[in-house]
Amino acid sequence: MYTAHFNTKQYMKPIFIAGPCVIESAELLDCVAAEVARLQKKTGLTFYFKASFDKANRTSIHSYRGPGLEKGLQMLADVKSKYALPLLTDIHESYQAKAAGEVVDVLQIPAFLCRQTDLLVEAAHTGRIVNIKKAQFLSGEDMRFPVEKCREAGAQEVWLTERGNMFGYNNLIVDFRNLPIMAQYADRVIMDCTHSVQRPGGAGGKTGGDREFVPQMAMAAKAFGAQGYFFETHPDPDKALSDGPNMLYLDQLEGLVDKLVTD
Repeated sequence: MYTAHFNTKQYMKPIFIAGPCVIESAELLDCVAAEVARLQKKTGLTFYFKASFDKANRTSIHSYRGPGLEKGLQMLADVKSKYALPLLTDIHESYQAKAAGEVVDVLQIPAFLCRQTDLLVEAAHTGRIVNIKKAQFLSGEDMRFPVEKCREAGAQEVWLTERGNMFGYNNLIVDFRNLPIMAQYADRVIMDCTHSVQRPGGAGGKTGGDREFVPQMAMAAKAFGAQGYFFETHPDPDKALSDGPNMLYLDQLEGLVDKLVTD
């Protein structure tokens, strides 16, 4: 059970994870990465560029998934070379860990897969940071065990990310107590401010969302000691090929970052 205590980690400089949900094109990656790199230079904070090479957990079999492992990792490597940004991407199967770990700095474990032992172990074996998203069906206390799996497999740094819990059908709710609770187990606790406003499967064969609440999610997380913020962002979310309804407009990212880093 969580016991309130003074936690010096809440005074860590926050990090930001930002990028499109899925790799749609090299042009989109360039557009978003250029803005993320600009914000990193302006703020002096660390920004991780995020994009998925494959979205294996789409609602419909007809939904766009991405360019795949080989092509997607090459596109991400190009972003890293051009913009000098650290990278984050998610993996869905154990065999993807080694190849992805040769390119990106953080391997992300999707929420629905956070109990998959082989996936966690292979991610840990790469030596990269492992970011585990809290499942929509688990409590903050439950996330101790995925972290232990990674640490026992040799992971040097493990993050946990809050992204809401199921609240009936097609809806999520965030228990912000999970942030300080999970900080007991992880090296850093992140708030996923965009996936937490999803309406899973709630848009007729695809996921809906309420992007207007993204800033409030971020500010509430700040009050609960978040040590990082995750934003999926796109220049035109309504035309995005995945998760558009809950993505932040790219031109709104700077203003929100400014609010989060201003006392």
